[in-house]
Amino acid sequence: MQTDSTVQATLNAWQAQLEDVRRRRVERGGGHAGLAKPQQVLGKTGLQVMTALLEGELPHPYMADTFDCELIEVGEGLAVFQATPQLKHYNPLGSVHGGWYATLLDFALGCAVQTKLPAGLGYTTSQINLNIVRAANTQTGPLRCIGNAIHVGRQIGTSEARIVGPDGKLYAHATTTCAIFEAAPKIS
Repeated sequence: MQTDSTVQATLNAWQAQLEDVRRRRVERGGGHAGLAKPQQVLGKTGLQVMTALLEGELPHPYMADTFDCELIEVGEGLAVFQATPQLKHYNPLGSVHGGWYATLLDFALGCAVQTKLPAGLGYTTSQINLNIVRAANTQTGPLRCIGNAIHVGRQIGTSEARIVGPDGKLYAHATTTCAIFEAAPKIS
């Protein structure tokens, strides 16, 4: 069991990392939502593309703005996002909509697979299984979604992800199957 001071230290570290990621992104011109130009990703591995997103060399996706979620960390087979549930994420019943969890998990699940792809390949989610085990609300504060690739082959990639609080409590977990395909960007 974590102490209040340990949880607060984790929360402070998360906030500092979030601010650092946002600052770097703005300094490098990626402070806006948009779409990467094909020539910006041509010849890059999935990990190189994800690193360019993290470092602000590529614009972050529009969907990240919609869900107020931020890519925090990437590595070989790893993608970590941070988001804070807000009132705009509530369903009519007064709780965080299941689609919020699913979207946050899908970000981490798919991006974990992407980090393992060689240049010239893309992916799309073909199936996702998720379990919400704890309700989040506007008082929850920031949550982290940690995605890890399990298997990435020539045609199929699988991964798992967990949404956790700074106290280590689990909010949701999921697995996915992604279809892998040749990505032939059109350069204009």
